Formats: sequence, structure tokens, C-alpha cells
Amino acid sequence: MTHVEIPLARRDAIAERLKNGNSVIAAALALEFDVSEDAIRRDLRALAAEGVCRRVYGGALPLPDDTPMVQRVTENQDRKAKLAKAGAATIQPRELVFLDSGSTNLAMVEFLPEDYDITVVTNSVVIAAALLTRTDLRLIVVGGNLTHQMGGCVDGAALLQISRMNIDRVFIGACSVSTGTGICGFDHADVTFKRTLINTSRHSIVLATNEKFGVRAPHRIAEMQEIQQLVVEHDLPRSELEILELSGAPIIRADP
Repeated sequence: MTHVEIPLARRDAIAERLKNGNSVIAAALALEFDVSEDAIRRDLRALAAEGVCRRVYGGALPLPDDTPMVQRVTENQDRKAKLAKAGAATIQPRELVFLDSGSTNLAMVEFLPEDYDITVVTNSVVIAAALLTRTDLRLIVVGGNLTHQMGGCVDGAALLQISRMNIDRVFIGACSVSTGTGICGFDHADVTFKRTLINTSRHSIVLATNEKFGVRAPHRIAEMQEIQQLVVEHDLPRSELEILELSGAPIIRADP
């Protein structure tokens, strides 16, 4: 291997970690690759210039997923539908149900039970539009400044509205799920909104596709024990499922 190839291979390895949602620390990378911290900092500067990460003191953070909500709704629709069906089955009659912004929660619209006399609240314009077809439900839309990437409102006006509600069951959208770090997200304002939802709700539920378990996000929404139910895919790797079971997380597995 030539002198030029060595730093490029190292840089590619660091980039792969960042793309997988992991933050990196310059001092730790210097020890791992047996190079100076200056060399690692040069790598991180180059990766930041390429749009792979965001530089912070002592290392770098992965960039959040900027895929707009309207685009995410077309991804993995069958898997999300199975999670949505399992989640909707937990709803009880006459509940006030909150559907947090998210493409998996959007899939729940089709499976919300009929003749249950429920009221559905959402901060998502996409979910609200879909719910207009469900004339058997009462719909409340939380308003405010719209965030296009999330397709919903999470500002102060939205926070004030949900703080005055007695929510029976909330379905929280999550970017990352881990027994170590809990339920996490990328956007600080969105995470603050989700925390308030959990604090004002009797039951908090997360629908998590398998890909959520391979991502690390910087902002913690909740500890695992703060979530009453975690709905996972039927084919979540056994190793991951065993860790969840050992942690005591209340798990529902979606049908195949």
C-alpha cells in the first residue's frame, strides 16, 4: 500500500462509521489508527467538506437524515404497514390518540379501529390529510411553524397546545432505538416536542423498523423504561431481540 492509500483507507473507515450514524472522537481514532490527532482532524475536516459529518470540539457528528417526510412515505411501505397494524391493535375505545409525525405512523391511518369513538390528534400535515378520509374519527390538528423535513409542527405554539391535552396513547416517531441510549432523534426541537408528548400521555408507544437499531442519534427522547410498548418487526435479528428482552423492554412483534 502506498503512502497516499493509507490515509484514504482510514478516511473511508471513519466515513463509514459516520454514515452509519455514529459520532467519532478524534483522540480515540488517533489511538485506534496509530496516528496523530492532527492527522485525524485533517480527515474530519475533509469529510466535513464532503458533507459527510459536522465538526464539533474533539471529533465529529453524523449529519441527520434530511430526507423529507413526503419522500419517506414511499420507502419500505409493507414493513411499515405491519408495524402500524400491530400498533393500532393496542388502541382502546374512546381514547385520545396522538400520531406523531413520521412515515410509519402515517401507515397507521388505514388500521385505526372503527366504531371505537376515538379522537386522533397529529402535528403532521401529511397524516392529517390522510385522516380526512376517515369520517368515523374526530381529528385535531396541532398547528404552528411547519418543518418541511419532518412534515409537521414542533415549535412553541405546538408545544403549548399539547401541554393542555390529556393524551391517552401517543405513537412517538423515533430515529434511533437502543437499550444503551434509549429512544433518540436528530433534531433538537423535534426531540423536545416528543419529550413533552411522552410527559403528557398515559401510554407511549414506538414503532421501530429494523434500520432504527443500527443508528446513533445525538438527542435522547426517552429511556427505554419510559416507553410502555415497543413494536418491532418480526425478523429483528435474534441478537438484538435478546438484548431488548434482557433489558425488560415491553416488546410487541409484528406479524410476518
